[in-house]
Amino acid sequence: MNTPSATFTSEPSGAESRTCVWRLARHARSVGRARGRFRSQAGRWRLAEDATETAVLLLSELVTNAVRHSRVPGRHVEVRCVLTEAALRVEVSDAGHGVPVLREADDEDESGRGLALVAALAQKWGVLPRLHGIGKTVWCEIALRRAQRASS
Repeated sequence: MNTPSATFTSEPSGAESRTCVWRLARHARSVGRARGRFRSQAGRWRLAEDATETAVLLLSELVTNAVRHSRVPGRHVEVRCVLTEAALRVEVSDAGHGVPVLREADDEDESGRGLALVAALAQKWGVLPRLHGIGKTVWCEIALRRAQRASS
């Protein structure tokens, strides 16, 4: 049985860290792992519940897309979340060559709504090539109202 692996690292600065990174197996179970890890991190950041739930939904959609559409054997999916005063940025990187396209799903379609949710709920989103030239990073930013920002 192939069990998904996950590693978690936070950039230095202890409890004040505003960046977290996870490397996940390209496996369907990694979607739930990403949600759980983010919820834990959001708790450490003291992120408001509505911002946390929005981020969990969008993260889930982006990781699902990476797992489903990146068909490069042996490669992992990387999740990076960065909290600033004004926004939470969620990035999901994979080694796949395809670029996600926002489309309108028909009522009978069983999939194809993920990026529409991202576009509707995120302040902004986009796709960037990965720094080392293999694959892409799909990202979104969730605007934080003053009440949603992490406590310092």
